[in-house]
Amino acid sequence: MPSFDTVLEADFVEVKNAVDQVAKEIGTRFDFKGTSASIELKEKDKEITLFGDADFQLQQVEDILRNKMTKRNVDVRFLDIGKVEKIGGDKVKQVVKVRNGIASEDAKKIQQTIKNSKMKVQAAIQGDAVRVTGAKRDDLQAAMALIRSELKELPLGFNNFRD
Repeated sequence: MPSFDTVLEADFVEVKNAVDQVAKEIGTRFDFKGTSASIELKEKDKEITLFGDADFQLQQVEDILRNKMTKRNVDVRFLDIGKVEKIGGDKVKQVVKVRNGIASEDAKKIQQTIKNSKMKVQAAIQGDAVRVTGAKRDDLQAAMALIRSELKELPLGFNNFRD
């Protein structure tokens, strides 16, 4: 029976490359000379930490990060930006999580969208992915289009397409 998986996964190699490019740019930019502006990637937690002297500086680093991610074809909707926190002295930091895996509420939303469409396909939540199965390829392709149009806020991808 034809099927595909709906997933939410960033290309982490490209995320790492983008963070490296941001760190390089911070080191060479004149307006960051002599400041504590920096960026750090924790791969196992899938977190990017931005450091700076003020909120304005964090905003600049975040803009550079978004720019580099876009150039590397990584959707910026994967970034879940946290609150600005004060750390020792007059320095601030901000934690940006890289989304990976569909949250259960979003998976239920995908499942409900497919169910309400009255298409001849079924959606099943499997861990952090949603598997959609149907009798015909055309139905599956229509389901992909429906999911993309209904859930624009999520950077969803489709893989594991089987005939």
